[in-house]
Amino acid sequence: MVQRAQGFWRQGSLSWREVCRFGFCVAALLCVVVLWGIPALALPQGDAITDPRTLLRRALPIQETKLLEIDEAISKIDTDLKYNRWSAVRGDVRQVERLLERYADPLVASLPPERASTASREIAALREELQVISQASERKSKGKEEARAAYDRLLDSLGSLENDWVGAFPYTVPAEYADKPQLLGRAEVELNTTAGRMVITLDGYSAPITAGNFADLVQRGFYDGLTFDRVETFFLAQAGDPPGPADGYVDPTTGKIRTIPMEIRAKGEVMPRYGQTFDQMGLWDVEPALPFSAEGTVAMARYPDDPNSASSQFFIFMAEPDLTPAGLNLMDGRYAVFGYVTEGTEVLRHIKVGDRIVSARLISGQDNLKAAA
Repeated sequence: MVQRAQGFWRQGSLSWREVCRFGFCVAALLCVVVLWGIPALALPQGDAITDPRTLLRRALPIQETKLLEIDEAISKIDTDLKYNRWSAVRGDVRQVERLLERYADPLVASLPPERASTASREIAALREELQVISQASERKSKGKEEARAAYDRLLDSLGSLENDWVGAFPYTVPAEYADKPQLLGRAEVELNTTAGRMVITLDGYSAPITAGNFADLVQRGFYDGLTFDRVETFFLAQAGDPPGPADGYVDPTTGKIRTIPMEIRAKGEVMPRYGQTFDQMGLWDVEPALPFSAEGTVAMARYPDDPNSASSQFFIFMAEPDLTPAGLNLMDGRYAVFGYVTEGTEVLRHIKVGDRIVSARLISGQDNLKAAA
Protein backbone atom coordinates (compact mmCIF):
# COMPACT_ATOMS: atom_id res chain seq x y z
CA MET A 1 0.00 0.00 0.00
CA VAL A 2 1.28 3.43 -0.84
CA GLN A 3 1.98 5.34 2.34
CA ARG A 4 0.93 8.92 2.99
CA ALA A 5 3.46 11.34 1.55
CA GLN A 6 5.30 13.19 4.29
CA GLY A 7 6.35 16.82 4.49
CA PHE A 8 5.23 19.92 2.66
CA TRP A 9 5.32 18.43 -0.84
CA ARG A 10 2.45 15.97 -0.78
CA GLN A 11 1.10 13.61 -3.39
CA GLY A 12 0.18 15.60 -6.48
CA SER A 13 2.38 18.58 -5.74
CA LEU A 14 4.82 20.01 -8.19
CA SER A 15 8.45 19.38 -7.41
CA TRP A 16 10.43 22.26 -5.89
CA ARG A 17 12.24 22.69 -9.21
CA GLU A 18 8.92 22.95 -11.10
CA VAL A 19 7.56 25.53 -8.69
CA CYS A 20 10.73 27.58 -8.99
CA ARG A 21 10.51 27.42 -12.76
CA PHE A 22 6.85 28.44 -12.64
CA GLY A 23 7.65 31.39 -10.39
CA PHE A 24 10.59 32.39 -12.55
CA CYS A 25 8.45 32.34 -15.71
CA VAL A 26 5.79 34.53 -14.13
CA ALA A 27 8.42 36.92 -12.75
CA ALA A 28 10.14 37.10 -16.13
CA LEU A 29 6.90 37.93 -17.89
CA LEU A 30 6.12 40.68 -15.40
CA CYS A 31 9.61 42.12 -15.75
CA VAL A 32 9.26 42.30 -19.52
CA VAL A 33 5.91 44.06 -19.15
CA VAL A 34 7.39 46.62 -16.77
CA LEU A 35 10.62 47.19 -18.69
CA TRP A 36 9.15 47.38 -22.15
CA GLY A 37 5.75 48.75 -21.26
CA ILE A 38 4.19 46.85 -24.16
CA PRO A 39 1.94 44.10 -22.74
CA ALA A 40 1.09 42.75 -26.19
CA LEU A 41 4.76 41.93 -26.76
CA ALA A 42 5.42 40.73 -23.23
CA LEU A 43 3.03 37.80 -23.34
CA PRO A 44 2.94 34.94 -25.84
CA GLN A 45 1.16 35.93 -29.03
CA GLY A 46 -2.52 35.07 -29.32
CA ASP A 47 -5.28 35.25 -26.73
CA ALA A 48 -5.60 32.12 -24.62
CA ILE A 49 -9.19 31.03 -23.99
CA THR A 50 -9.83 31.65 -20.31
CA ASP A 51 -13.58 30.98 -20.15
CA PRO A 52 -14.25 27.42 -18.92
CA ARG A 53 -17.55 27.14 -20.79
CA THR A 54 -15.81 27.95 -24.06
CA LEU A 55 -13.08 25.40 -23.35
CA LEU A 56 -15.70 22.76 -22.61
CA ARG A 57 -17.60 23.57 -25.80
CA ARG A 58 -14.43 23.34 -27.87
CA ALA A 59 -13.79 19.89 -26.35
CA LEU A 60 -17.14 18.49 -27.51
CA PRO A 61 -16.87 15.74 -30.16
CA ILE A 62 -18.62 17.63 -32.96
CA GLN A 63 -17.40 18.13 -36.51
CA GLU A 64 -20.02 20.56 -37.84
CA THR A 65 -17.80 23.29 -39.32
CA LYS A 66 -20.61 25.86 -39.63
CA LEU A 67 -21.30 25.60 -35.91
CA LEU A 68 -17.61 25.82 -35.07
CA GLU A 69 -17.32 28.98 -37.18
CA ILE A 70 -20.19 30.57 -35.25
CA ASP A 71 -18.55 29.54 -31.97
CA GLU A 72 -15.25 31.13 -33.01
CA ALA A 73 -16.96 34.38 -33.94
CA ILE A 74 -18.88 34.53 -30.66
CA SER A 75 -15.68 34.01 -28.67
CA LYS A 76 -14.26 37.24 -30.10
CA ILE A 77 -17.00 39.18 -28.33
CA ASP A 78 -15.61 38.09 -24.97
CA THR A 79 -12.13 39.48 -25.64
CA ASP A 80 -13.41 42.80 -26.94
CA LEU A 81 -15.79 43.17 -23.99
CA LYS A 82 -12.92 42.49 -21.61
CA TYR A 83 -10.83 45.33 -23.06
CA ASN A 84 -13.73 47.78 -23.61
CA ARG A 85 -13.42 47.78 -27.41
CA TRP A 86 -16.98 48.91 -27.96
CA SER A 87 -16.96 49.40 -31.71
CA ALA A 88 -15.23 46.04 -32.10
CA VAL A 89 -17.93 44.41 -29.96
CA ARG A 90 -20.61 45.73 -32.29
CA GLY A 91 -18.61 44.50 -35.27
CA ASP A 92 -18.31 41.07 -33.64
CA VAL A 93 -22.07 40.99 -33.13
CA ARG A 94 -22.72 41.86 -36.77
CA GLN A 95 -20.37 39.09 -37.89
CA VAL A 96 -22.19 36.51 -35.76
CA GLU A 97 -25.54 37.73 -37.04
CA ARG A 98 -24.32 37.34 -40.63
CA LEU A 99 -23.17 33.79 -39.90
CA LEU A 100 -26.51 32.93 -38.31
CA GLU A 101 -28.35 34.36 -41.31
CA ARG A 102 -26.26 32.19 -43.60
CA TYR A 103 -26.08 28.98 -41.57
CA ALA A 104 -29.15 28.75 -39.30
CA ASP A 105 -31.54 27.11 -41.76
CA PRO A 106 -29.11 24.46 -43.09
CA LEU A 107 -27.94 23.70 -39.55
CA VAL A 108 -31.47 23.12 -38.29
CA ALA A 109 -32.34 21.12 -41.40
CA SER A 110 -29.44 18.75 -40.72
CA LEU A 111 -30.89 17.65 -37.37
CA PRO A 112 -33.55 15.01 -36.72
CA PRO A 113 -37.02 16.55 -36.08
CA GLU A 114 -36.95 15.97 -32.32
CA ARG A 115 -33.81 18.12 -32.00
CA ALA A 116 -34.51 20.64 -34.77
CA SER A 117 -37.19 22.51 -32.82
CA THR A 118 -34.88 22.85 -29.80
CA ALA A 119 -32.07 24.13 -32.02
CA SER A 120 -34.39 26.73 -33.56
CA ARG A 121 -35.25 28.06 -30.10
CA GLU A 122 -31.59 28.26 -29.14
CA ILE A 123 -30.73 30.15 -32.33
CA ALA A 124 -33.56 32.60 -31.62
CA ALA A 125 -32.15 33.08 -28.11
CA LEU A 126 -28.70 33.76 -29.60
CA ARG A 127 -30.10 36.49 -31.83
CA GLU A 128 -31.94 38.09 -28.93
CA GLU A 129 -28.85 38.25 -26.70
CA LEU A 130 -26.73 39.57 -29.56
CA GLN A 131 -29.09 42.52 -29.86
CA VAL A 132 -28.83 43.19 -26.12
CA ILE A 133 -25.02 43.14 -26.32
CA SER A 134 -24.96 45.50 -29.29
CA GLN A 135 -27.36 47.99 -27.68
CA ALA A 136 -25.55 47.86 -24.32
CA SER A 137 -22.21 48.49 -26.02
CA GLU A 138 -23.55 51.80 -27.35
CA ARG A 139 -23.43 53.04 -23.74
CA LYS A 140 -19.81 51.85 -23.44
CA SER A 141 -18.70 51.28 -19.83
CA LYS A 142 -22.15 52.14 -18.50
CA GLY A 143 -23.57 49.22 -20.44
CA LYS A 144 -20.76 46.74 -19.79
CA GLU A 145 -22.51 44.92 -16.94
CA GLU A 146 -25.64 44.43 -19.04
CA ALA A 147 -23.57 43.32 -22.04
CA ARG A 148 -21.60 40.86 -19.91
CA ALA A 149 -24.80 39.36 -18.46
CA ALA A 150 -26.21 38.99 -21.99
CA TYR A 151 -22.98 37.35 -23.14
CA ASP A 152 -23.21 34.84 -20.29
CA ARG A 153 -26.76 33.96 -21.37
CA LEU A 154 -25.51 33.77 -24.96
CA LEU A 155 -22.92 31.18 -23.96
CA ASP A 156 -25.56 29.11 -22.19
CA SER A 157 -27.69 29.06 -25.34
CA LEU A 158 -24.66 28.29 -27.51
CA GLY A 159 -23.72 25.38 -25.26
CA SER A 160 -27.24 23.97 -25.49
CA LEU A 161 -27.20 24.42 -29.25
CA GLU A 162 -23.90 22.60 -29.70
CA ASN A 163 -25.11 19.72 -27.53
CA ASP A 164 -27.70 19.01 -30.24
CA TRP A 165 -24.82 17.86 -32.47
CA VAL A 166 -23.25 15.49 -29.95
CA GLY A 167 -23.92 11.89 -30.91
CA ALA A 168 -22.90 8.64 -29.27
CA PHE A 169 -19.70 8.50 -27.25
CA PRO A 170 -17.02 8.60 -29.98
CA TYR A 171 -14.58 5.87 -28.90
CA THR A 172 -14.03 2.84 -26.69
CA VAL A 173 -11.82 3.17 -23.62
CA PRO A 174 -8.91 0.68 -23.79
CA ALA A 175 -9.86 -2.73 -22.39
CA GLU A 176 -6.98 -2.68 -19.91
CA TYR A 177 -8.82 0.03 -18.00
CA ALA A 178 -12.21 -1.71 -17.92
CA ASP A 179 -11.85 -2.18 -14.15
CA LYS A 180 -12.09 1.60 -13.66
CA PRO A 181 -15.31 3.64 -13.55
CA GLN A 182 -15.90 5.65 -16.73
CA LEU A 183 -17.82 8.84 -17.45
CA LEU A 184 -19.05 8.52 -21.04
CA GLY A 185 -20.14 12.11 -21.53
CA ARG A 186 -20.54 15.11 -19.23
CA ALA A 187 -21.68 15.45 -15.61
CA GLU A 188 -21.90 18.20 -13.00
CA VAL A 189 -20.81 18.00 -9.38
CA GLU A 190 -22.07 20.38 -6.72
CA LEU A 191 -19.28 20.97 -4.21
CA ASN A 192 -20.53 22.56 -1.00
CA THR A 193 -17.63 23.77 1.14
CA THR A 194 -17.24 25.80 4.30
CA ALA A 195 -16.00 28.61 2.02
CA GLY A 196 -18.99 28.46 -0.34
CA ARG A 197 -20.66 26.51 -3.15
CA MET A 198 -19.08 25.55 -6.48
CA VAL A 199 -20.24 23.53 -9.47
CA ILE A 200 -17.68 21.48 -11.40
CA THR A 201 -18.45 20.33 -14.93
CA LEU A 202 -16.75 16.99 -15.60
CA ASP A 203 -15.67 16.19 -19.16
CA GLY A 204 -15.77 12.49 -19.88
CA TYR A 205 -15.18 13.09 -23.59
CA SER A 206 -11.62 14.21 -22.84
CA ALA A 207 -10.91 12.13 -19.71
CA PRO A 208 -13.47 9.33 -19.21
CA ILE A 209 -11.46 7.38 -16.63
CA THR A 210 -10.29 10.40 -14.64
CA ALA A 211 -13.72 12.03 -14.64
CA GLY A 212 -15.37 8.66 -14.01
CA ASN A 213 -13.13 7.96 -11.04
CA PHE A 214 -14.01 11.35 -9.52
CA ALA A 215 -17.74 10.97 -10.21
CA ASP A 216 -17.73 7.49 -8.69
CA LEU A 217 -16.05 8.77 -5.51
CA VAL A 218 -18.60 11.59 -5.33
CA GLN A 219 -21.42 9.03 -5.60
CA ARG A 220 -19.86 7.02 -2.77
CA GLY A 221 -19.75 10.10 -0.51
CA PHE A 222 -15.96 9.76 -0.29
CA TYR A 223 -15.27 13.51 -0.33
CA ASP A 224 -17.88 14.51 2.24
CA GLY A 225 -16.12 15.97 5.28
CA LEU A 226 -12.60 15.96 3.81
CA THR A 227 -10.50 19.10 4.20
CA PHE A 228 -8.52 21.28 1.83
CA ASP A 229 -5.12 20.36 3.22
CA ARG A 230 -3.02 22.35 0.78
CA VAL A 231 -3.75 25.89 -0.42
CA GLU A 232 -1.18 27.92 -2.35
CA THR A 233 -2.22 31.55 -2.76
CA PHE A 234 -2.84 32.42 -6.42
CA PHE A 235 -1.91 28.85 -7.42
CA LEU A 236 -4.06 25.93 -6.24
CA ALA A 237 -6.33 24.40 -3.62
CA GLN A 238 -6.02 20.65 -3.03
CA ALA A 239 -8.28 18.13 -1.29
CA GLY A 240 -9.17 14.45 -1.33
CA ASP A 241 -6.67 12.98 1.16
CA PRO A 242 -8.67 10.66 3.46
CA PRO A 243 -7.90 10.15 7.16
CA GLY A 244 -5.69 7.21 8.02
CA PRO A 245 -2.46 5.88 6.54
CA ALA A 246 -3.65 5.63 2.91
CA ASP A 247 -3.37 8.72 0.71
CA GLY A 248 -6.05 7.62 -1.76
CA TYR A 249 -9.28 5.69 -2.11
CA VAL A 250 -9.02 2.12 -0.81
CA ASP A 251 -11.22 -0.19 -2.87
CA PRO A 252 -13.22 -2.27 -0.37
CA THR A 253 -13.24 -5.31 -2.68
CA THR A 254 -9.45 -5.47 -3.02
CA GLY A 255 -8.24 -3.68 0.09
CA LYS A 256 -5.82 -1.74 -2.09
CA ILE A 257 -5.65 1.88 -3.23
CA ARG A 258 -7.42 2.37 -6.54
CA THR A 259 -5.18 4.30 -8.89
CA ILE A 260 -5.90 5.56 -12.38
CA PRO A 261 -3.62 6.08 -15.38
CA MET A 262 -2.41 9.41 -16.66
CA GLU A 263 -5.03 10.43 -19.21
CA ILE A 264 -4.67 13.53 -21.41
CA ARG A 265 -6.37 14.18 -24.71
CA ALA A 266 -4.52 16.32 -27.23
CA LYS A 267 -6.42 19.10 -28.97
CA GLY A 268 -7.77 17.88 -32.32
CA GLU A 269 -7.55 14.19 -31.39
CA VAL A 270 -10.50 11.93 -30.60
CA MET A 271 -9.04 9.73 -27.85
CA PRO A 272 -6.87 10.58 -24.87
CA ARG A 273 -3.31 9.34 -24.55
CA TYR A 274 -2.55 7.13 -21.58
CA GLY A 275 0.26 6.28 -19.19
CA GLN A 276 2.71 9.13 -19.77
CA THR A 277 2.92 12.90 -19.65
CA PHE A 278 3.27 14.83 -22.89
CA ASP A 279 6.90 15.53 -21.94
CA GLN A 280 7.60 11.81 -21.59
CA MET A 281 6.01 11.20 -25.00
CA GLY A 282 8.09 13.95 -26.58
CA LEU A 283 5.04 16.09 -27.37
CA TRP A 284 6.65 19.44 -26.67
CA ASP A 285 4.36 21.64 -28.76
CA VAL A 286 1.02 19.86 -28.37
CA GLU A 287 -1.86 21.63 -26.62
CA PRO A 288 -4.25 19.53 -24.52
CA ALA A 289 -7.99 19.62 -25.21
CA LEU A 290 -8.49 20.80 -21.61
CA PRO A 291 -5.69 23.28 -20.84
CA PHE A 292 -4.79 25.08 -17.62
CA SER A 293 -5.81 28.42 -19.12
CA ALA A 294 -8.95 28.97 -17.02
CA GLU A 295 -9.22 29.81 -13.36
CA GLY A 296 -10.96 26.84 -11.78
CA THR A 297 -9.25 24.11 -13.83
CA VAL A 298 -9.73 20.80 -11.98
CA ALA A 299 -7.03 18.12 -12.25
CA MET A 300 -5.82 15.01 -10.45
CA ALA A 301 -2.94 15.11 -8.01
CA ARG A 302 -0.21 12.48 -8.28
CA TYR A 303 3.30 11.67 -7.15
CA PRO A 304 5.84 13.71 -9.15
CA ASP A 305 7.78 10.62 -10.26
CA ASP A 306 4.77 8.44 -11.18
CA PRO A 307 2.21 9.73 -13.70
CA ASN A 308 -0.06 6.76 -12.98
CA SER A 309 -0.37 7.26 -9.22
CA ALA A 310 -3.51 9.45 -9.08
CA SER A 311 -6.28 8.14 -6.85
CA SER A 312 -8.59 10.52 -4.99
CA GLN A 313 -6.62 13.71 -4.38
CA PHE A 314 -7.47 16.54 -6.76
CA PHE A 315 -6.57 20.19 -7.08
CA ILE A 316 -8.26 23.28 -8.43
CA PHE A 317 -6.06 25.73 -10.31
CA MET A 318 -6.33 29.32 -9.11
CA ALA A 319 -3.50 31.16 -10.91
CA GLU A 320 -4.09 34.18 -13.13
CA PRO A 321 -4.91 32.55 -16.50
CA ASP A 322 -3.54 35.42 -18.58
CA LEU A 323 -0.06 34.54 -17.27
CA THR A 324 -0.44 30.82 -18.00
CA PRO A 325 -1.69 30.63 -21.60
CA ALA A 326 -2.54 27.20 -22.93
CA GLY A 327 0.42 25.21 -24.19
CA LEU A 328 2.90 27.73 -22.77
CA ASN A 329 2.90 26.86 -19.06
CA LEU A 330 4.38 24.18 -16.83
CA MET A 331 1.05 22.43 -16.14
CA ASP A 332 -0.36 21.50 -19.54
CA GLY A 333 0.37 17.92 -20.54
CA ARG A 334 1.75 17.00 -17.11
CA TYR A 335 -1.44 16.66 -15.08
CA ALA A 336 -4.76 15.10 -16.06
CA VAL A 337 -7.43 17.80 -16.29
CA PHE A 338 -10.98 16.43 -16.13
CA GLY A 339 -13.18 19.51 -15.77
CA TYR A 340 -13.64 23.11 -14.76
CA VAL A 341 -15.42 25.07 -12.06
CA THR A 342 -18.34 26.57 -13.98
CA GLU A 343 -20.19 28.18 -11.07
CA GLY A 344 -18.79 29.77 -7.91
CA THR A 345 -15.24 30.38 -9.10
CA GLU A 346 -15.02 33.31 -6.67
CA VAL A 347 -15.17 30.80 -3.79
CA LEU A 348 -11.63 29.71 -4.65
CA ARG A 349 -10.27 33.02 -3.39
CA HIS A 350 -11.75 32.36 0.06
CA ILE A 351 -10.62 28.76 0.61
CA LYS A 352 -8.03 28.31 3.36
CA VAL A 353 -6.20 25.29 4.71
CA GLY A 354 -8.64 23.46 6.97
CA ASP A 355 -11.78 24.43 5.07
CA ARG A 356 -13.95 21.35 4.49
CA ILE A 357 -15.97 19.82 1.70
CA VAL A 358 -19.33 19.65 3.45
CA SER A 359 -20.85 17.59 0.66
CA ALA A 360 -20.22 16.61 -2.96
CA ARG A 361 -22.99 15.23 -5.17
CA LEU A 362 -23.75 14.63 -8.82
CA ILE A 363 -26.48 16.99 -9.96
CA SER A 364 -26.49 15.93 -13.63
CA GLY A 365 -25.01 13.27 -15.89
CA GLN A 366 -25.62 10.32 -13.58
CA ASP A 367 -26.66 8.19 -16.56
CA ASN A 368 -23.25 8.79 -18.19
CA LEU A 369 -21.39 7.14 -15.29
CA LYS A 370 -20.45 3.55 -16.10
CA ALA A 371 -19.46 1.31 -13.19
CA ALA A 372 -16.20 -0.62 -13.27
CA ALA A 373 -16.36 -3.95 -15.10
